[in-house]
Amino acid sequence: MATHSFSVSVGDQVFIGKGEEEVGAVRHVARDHLVVYIEGAGDFQIDGPAVLSAHDGKVILDPTKLDPKLKKAIESAHSRETE
Repeated sequence: MATHSFSVSVGDQVFIGKGEEEVGAVRHVARDHLVVYIEGAGDFQIDGPAVLSAHDGKVILDPTKLDPKLKKAIESAHSRETE
């Protein structure tokens, strides 16, 4: 199994897929997971395998590896922005 090493810091912006809108910010960095704040929904734990890449203050997540509750929170946050 391949593992990736990324440089992630508290405050980095979080995105779902490349070229998408920001969905949150990193609140905590651990060895095998991140805690990400999603506006209006709170903190969510993201396991390491769900991180596609991290660079220049941006963390890109793999939408196929996210918990359904997190996906719903992201969709809700974006729907509030368009109202």
